[in-house]
Amino acid sequence: MNETHQRLPKNVGNGLNCTNCHLAGGATANASPWVGIWGVFPEYRSRSGKLISLQERINDCFERSMNGKPLPYTSTEMTNILAYMQWLSTGVPTGVSVTGRGFGAIDQKLEADANHGKQVYADKCASCHGADGSGMKNGEHGYTFPPLWGADSFNDGAGMARTYTAAAFVKHNMPLGQGGTLTDQEAVDVSAFFTHQPRPVYQGKSHDWPLGDKPKDARS
Repeated sequence: MNETHQRLPKNVGNGLNCTNCHLAGGATANASPWVGIWGVFPEYRSRSGKLISLQERINDCFERSMNGKPLPYTSTEMTNILAYMQWLSTGVPTGVSVTGRGFGAIDQKLEADANHGKQVYADKCASCHGADGSGMKNGEHGYTFPPLWGADSFNDGAGMARTYTAAAFVKHNMPLGQGGTLTDQEAVDVSAFFTHQPRPVYQGKSHDWPLGDKPKDARS
């Protein structure tokens, strides 16, 4: 999970590792932690319009966030990922969604101002993620600070490409080590700016939300 780009080059289509978003090895609250995730799947996902398995959810990330290809369900790599998530979930009762799951709360009634977000990005984000959003590389292991747009970033079918989803992550986790220092408005504005920069296109997103409950920030 820390060296996904290096170890799974056939499945990762960009420069990201899983832990670029799932911080501290998937153990950080409000950074989509994997703690407890083992016991809540299968789970209904409105984006899929059905119950999905944990394997399907993992492959969603490979195809969208990693802009790559899914892992075979019976592969050693998938088994190892599941084993790690099960280990992280030790002691969490089955069916219990732990506090801090997902990205935390954000005020989705706020109107986004991408122009203001561009300034917030320059002031708060560019020193790590680059003025051009290209991130900071860490040799063969990928990125110390991941790219937020461009060919090596997540595609437009990823959850992080949605303004309010990204804003929730930003609000609670960014700048790194200073989570909670941005206002909801600043988080929404900067997310509106970087999520709509050029990035790979996910061809399958036209099939998302088949039951018609598509959220307002979903990419078209």
